[in-house]
Amino acid sequence: MTVTYENIKVCKQSGARLGRVHTPHGTIDTPVFMPVGTQATVKAMTTEELKEIEAQIILSNTYHLYLRPGHKLIEKAGGLHKFMNWDRAILTDSGGFQVFSLGDLRKITEEGVEFRSHLDGSKHFISPEKAIEIQNALGSDIIMAFDECAPYPAEHTYVKNSLERTTRWAKRCKEAHQKPDQQALFGIIQGGMYKDLREQSANEIIELDFPGYAVGGLSVGEPKHLMYEVLEYTTPWMPANKPRYLMGVGTPDCLIEGVIRGIDMFDCVLPTRIARNGTAMTSVGKVVIKNAQYTEDFLPLDPNCECYTCKNYSRAYLRHLYKAQEILSARLVTYHNLHFLIDLMKQIRKAIMEDRLLDFRKEFFQKYGYEV
Repeated sequence: MTVTYENIKVCKQSGARLGRVHTPHGTIDTPVFMPVGTQATVKAMTTEELKEIEAQIILSNTYHLYLRPGHKLIEKAGGLHKFMNWDRAILTDSGGFQVFSLGDLRKITEEGVEFRSHLDGSKHFISPEKAIEIQNALGSDIIMAFDECAPYPAEHTYVKNSLERTTRWAKRCKEAHQKPDQQALFGIIQGGMYKDLREQSANEIIELDFPGYAVGGLSVGEPKHLMYEVLEYTTPWMPANKPRYLMGVGTPDCLIEGVIRGIDMFDCVLPTRIARNGTAMTSVGKVVIKNAQYTEDFLPLDPNCECYTCKNYSRAYLRHLYKAQEILSARLVTYHNLHFLIDLMKQIRKAIMEDRLLDFRKEFFQKYGYEV
């Protein structure tokens, strides 16, 4: 069985989609947020805890797992699901974004990308074929084509050449894919901030007939209004009968705005990263737990939250843990942040079902402190 999309409802108020993505490791209700488990672990969380907060699918990273412990070792262990003791769906990215963000440590050619490991400086080469070979070995349910992610800002000519290379690489990925009946290979639409190039990329990638499509090259430093604009004209070109994935986006406002613009799947390291830096997402905005104002605050992190952290621990205690550099601080705030975003997606799905997503956005933005 590969991956299929079932459209359940379109919100009359906003045009957002409610759906299900069926995978070999279970069905995912969409729109969905995917916690990021870069190195075969969502930082500070056990797989049992991920199930407690109702994570339906997690993301892992091809580049990092290739470098350490190596895709062949994971294959020997019985694949990524078995290796990390996770029996729900997994998506792996192609490693392209990580390689391109290495800057001076990498060199792009038509064949692929030569780069030096950030771990030990050793030389490596990843081609589209290699990216697929690694992901085939990992055994994830959804795998991503190897693409070139253009930086922001970038000249029109540069972005055009980049997206055309992404199309050529996508063809090579499709030809190299050994397990199309077990793993769904998603194509990635590039084109930077240029409408004509997004349309060109969408047409070229969709013509290759992948089981799902991602919008790449956003959340790379551009202002949010520009990202929303790109989504507004890009998603209508994407097939209605296949999942749509916006890569690397995870702030509450962007999740809601992305859903309104037709996106089904999101991922981001943000909730886990800011948790380790002492910041929590709550129903009334961000709480920076390390701040002195919480020294004697014995309220829960978020009084409106039902998660394990909020039921059992106070802001004062969490601040103490953070200041004392206790590992438990990162664990408890990570648990809360992921629970918060997964619960937000649940509320979004309910609002779509009840045709009131725009009303939900207004209420949420007012409480969270965003501009409505």
